Amino acid sequence: MGITSAIVLFAVIWFMTFFVVLPIRIQTQGDVGKIVPGTHAGSPEHHHLKKKAWITTAIAVVLWIIIGGTIISGVISVRDLDIFNRMSGAAPA
Repeated sequence: MGITSAIVLFAVIWFMTFFVVLPIRIQTQGDVGKIVPGTHAGSPEHHHLKKKAWITTAIAVVLWIIIGGTIISGVISVRDLDIFNRMSGAAPA
């Protein structure tokens, strides 16, 4: 895995983790009872974005090490995921 692949893998893991962490412990304007005119009651009142970004980064680093280590070690390869057996023969000329 090259440096570009590693960065892309980390970015994908980070954003997927961020979207999972984002709705956890959110307080909406409807929950607090202070709905600003022109906004939805489900709009966040206290979102704690900085804390969630740090939590996301910590989780993403752990997942990236596990997934990247699995890819680099060769425990699972692309051929293992070939369910239609399209990679069994030699490459066409």
